[in-house]
Amino acid sequence: MSGYVLPHQLRGEQRRLALMSELLDPPHRSLLKAVGLEPGWRCLEVGCGNGSISKWLSTEATAGYVVATDLDTSYITDLHGRNLEVRPLNILEAKVEQGEYDLVTARAVLHHLRDRQRAVGQMVTALKPGGVLLCVEPDMLPAAAAEPDSLQRFWQGWLKWSASAGIDYFLGRKMPGLLAGSGLQRVEAVGNTAIYNGGSPWATYWLETLNELRPKLLDSGFVSDESLRVVEQFYLDPNHWTSAITFVGAWGFKARERV
Repeated sequence: MSGYVLPHQLRGEQRRLALMSELLDPPHRSLLKAVGLEPGWRCLEVGCGNGSISKWLSTEATAGYVVATDLDTSYITDLHGRNLEVRPLNILEAKVEQGEYDLVTARAVLHHLRDRQRAVGQMVTALKPGGVLLCVEPDMLPAAAAEPDSLQRFWQGWLKWSASAGIDYFLGRKMPGLLAGSGLQRVEAVGNTAIYNGGSPWATYWLETLNELRPKLLDSGFVSDESLRVVEQFYLDPNHWTSAITFVGAWGFKARERV
């Protein structure tokens, strides 16, 4: 994961992550409640970003103990709590604790990793028997049907670039099979798709993301200055409504040990 395309060092990345939390924390919290989150649980968040979900788990959700981890912990150095711990973690390389957690969760992490199977296996290892793994990952099928044609051409270029960079923006639909293939039981999944207009928080999130990635996109040859201007035009227009991404929450439970 050392080649992550949006490292914390990018100017504006902290603001972009804050906006991402604003948009994705509410459905993420709803999913955590839906999988049966209970007070007193020991929880691990992999790739916590700015730590908003870990903080919520440790306070409002009254989890027993929360370990917030990220490859780069520079955004969470001030995250403190009697039941909250911050740790650096590379989920592909670190030796994880075995059977320690009632809940492991990760959001928008796996689609950046080339060895997603290993990452899921590591997270399953960390679960207690009966514990639950909840992953939230994107699926950009809506972008493939974006209108008008000029906007769809941009998204086609974006998807070609992401594939060339090893990013799987269609991972969401594959997550149930990935969890089941890792031995989890009672696997389920739901998708949340935002329909938004220009100037909205979602449109702003995409414009900030594209601004940070602009050099990489142009260098790839899959995206042009003209196509980026098209996105900016539509994503600043409050009369333009569109969708680009579904976030799929997928979860499953580790088998309980036989007595």
